[in-house]
Amino acid sequence: MRKPIMLRNCGLILMVLCILWIPSRVSSSENKMTPIYDPRYIEQRFEDWLARYGREYENRDEWSLRFGIYQSNVQFIDYINSQNLSFKLTDNKFADLTNEEFKFTYLGFRSNRHTAKNIYEECENSTELPATVDWRKKGAVTPIKDQGQCGSCWAFSAVAAVEGINKIKTGKLISLSEQELVDCDVSSDTQGCKGGDMEIAFQYIKKIGGITTENDYPYKGKDSTCQKKKTMNHAVKISGYVAVPANNENRLQAAVAQQPVSVAIDAGGFEFQLYSSGIFSGSCGDQLNHGVAAVGYGESSGRKYWLVKNSWGRDWGESGYIRIKRGSGNKKGICGIAMEPSYPVK
Repeated sequence: MRKPIMLRNCGLILMVLCILWIPSRVSSSENKMTPIYDPRYIEQRFEDWLARYGREYENRDEWSLRFGIYQSNVQFIDYINSQNLSFKLTDNKFADLTNEEFKFTYLGFRSNRHTAKNIYEECENSTELPATVDWRKKGAVTPIKDQGQCGSCWAFSAVAAVEGINKIKTGKLISLSEQELVDCDVSSDTQGCKGGDMEIAFQYIKKIGGITTENDYPYKGKDSTCQKKKTMNHAVKISGYVAVPANNENRLQAAVAQQPVSVAIDAGGFEFQLYSSGIFSGSCGDQLNHGVAAVGYGESSGRKYWLVKNSWGRDWGESGYIRIKRGSGNKKGICGIAMEPSYPVK
């Protein structure tokens, strides 16, 4: 059973206690009333949540600390859900984490676009694009995966894009190895569980001649020694990649119309952490910190969206996916989704 990251000193505990008040302060600054609960109700809700996710803590002090965090997050969730927005939040598996803990553990994109090489400069920009694209329906998307407590989102994003183009070109959907990238595509300060960049991953796959399967090199969720013998089985090859022109949702749409695309986003907000369903238009900036895959786009009730595959398991979001508002008027896109898209070429 997964245990959340333990806070190891009093300074961090004091920091957490301060962070607990952030959602309430946000509400108060807008002159909104934060929900107030009967203590028995919120404690039972927490116990039900613990049972649902199989969560256990080291001791009663840790239980009390996590309960306080959970209660604060639930107040924020219920407040946001009362606002009749285009999306909903829920007390998902991250509901006992502060936002700082969440960002430290589950986000791991580190931009290296300025050092990118082997880029195909061309990127199609057709004006005649389908109104809706969903690469899942065309069999080009593997089931949702879970990166665990490792900042390897970049590897999952890159692999999803390679899996997609391989299916489109060969007719075969093969689940590929994120762990190979985590273990072998490393330098002194990037990649692995410390975070990385999808374009660097594409460079690695091209350089060594391909990438192996998930079955041959299964995911461990931690940094390990590169198993070089396993990397010799090149199940899928690519010839390079395209860096989609930045800050242009139309160019991103043209790219997604032809294949799944790796995108970087700012996933560091409370609302993203606790997202449940709907078309996300919540608070987020453009400090890119998470790698995901755009596997489609569409429109629902007049609202345009990007269909995004995440790597936090099926018990987050819409069975592992999130729909992010498309056509916001911000050239960078909601959460910076249009800032650094890229996709592999085969």
